[in-house]
Amino acid sequence: MTSLGQNLKINGDRLWDSLMEMAEIGPGVAGGNNRQTLTDADGEGRALFQKWCEDAGCTMGLDQMGNMFARREGTDPEALPVYVGSHLDTQPTGGKYDGVLGVLAGLELIRSLNDMNIKTKHPIVATNFTNEEGTRFAPAMLSSGVFAGIHTQDWAYDREDAEGKKFGDELKRIGWRGEEETGARKMHAFFELHIEQGPILEAEGKDIGVVTHGQGLSWTQVTVTGKDAHTGSTPMPMRRNAGLAMARILETVDEIAWGHAPHAVGAAGHIDVYPNSRNVIPGKVVFTVDFRSPELEVIADMENQLHEKATQIAEAMEVEIEFEKVGGFDPVAFDAGCVTAVRDAAERLGYSHQDLISGAGHDACWINRVAPTAMVMCPCVDGLSHNEAEEISKEWAEAGANVLFHAVVETAEIVE
Repeated sequence: MTSLGQNLKINGDRLWDSLMEMAEIGPGVAGGNNRQTLTDADGEGRALFQKWCEDAGCTMGLDQMGNMFARREGTDPEALPVYVGSHLDTQPTGGKYDGVLGVLAGLELIRSLNDMNIKTKHPIVATNFTNEEGTRFAPAMLSSGVFAGIHTQDWAYDREDAEGKKFGDELKRIGWRGEEETGARKMHAFFELHIEQGPILEAEGKDIGVVTHGQGLSWTQVTVTGKDAHTGSTPMPMRRNAGLAMARILETVDEIAWGHAPHAVGAAGHIDVYPNSRNVIPGKVVFTVDFRSPELEVIADMENQLHEKATQIAEAMEVEIEFEKVGGFDPVAFDAGCVTAVRDAAERLGYSHQDLISGAGHDACWINRVAPTAMVMCPCVDGLSHNEAEEISKEWAEAGANVLFHAVVETAEIVE
């Protein structure tokens, strides 16, 4: 295998310009993005990505979950491709880089290979996975999960958003349902570049995170049902306040997570209150508890404690409670060979780096089930993500993309 010289790098200006142009699609209200999955804005972003890929000489594949695969041919028609990518969909108040950096860095490394007239034995495929965020249609990483055989496609198609619209129907509506069987593709390896979404790299002054593991995740949707009643005329002893029950359960969630410090975390990010009126005591609340840990047994213990303690709270307050597991995955150990390729690339290029455990879920966590996989991370300002104020520097983006470039191209094997 021929190694790349340290002077071979991607075009950082072009990568940054692509990020800024994509950010013009589905703008948020505070400088970020609202390009939720299977919306018209998502369709527009996909079309731009396809145009750029075709302009770079790639052929675009599209599977039945809407996953996009832009292929740059290799010299060996029998060699399995090296895949690289992430996702273009965003949170409702998302930033310009979460997911998007990984997709457009995949495109940029293909553009850079074209500029340098470098050929690889293995094809390289820049990938956009559908609905990584899981905000509009739970769970997160839905389409990569179908690709890896975690979920069935029929089940995924039946996922509904808050308005009752189904994933499968919306995928057809925006025109991005392909004919290719989901998961039929075989991969030589998969690499994903992502912003850290945490504060460690910036705090430690490191350019690159070499991701060795991914935290496990558990999403439990909790429904508490009490009784709607007037806030002014209902005596305190006669109230069945679902909102108050939720508050006490969320305090318990925090205590459970602290009980497994320092690596476990827990909170509720998605909360719906009904009828959500100023002068009506909430009769129903629906919220999702998010527990994470790099240890499977810790996740199981936190789930068990939630069920036991929340049930006790509900019984004491005379409200009904239901639990539904709506998402989750086991902790992930990434492929040693791919991780080494990332680490060696960072060292060769002279970037400071450290090993990381990813606290967030990523498409790579599912793809790791079916192909050798690794992740590269770059810092983000104050560790802020899933927020329109999410920010990275051009230099961080370029460093991450350069490490990705070297790891991917070496894995794909340069042809002299």
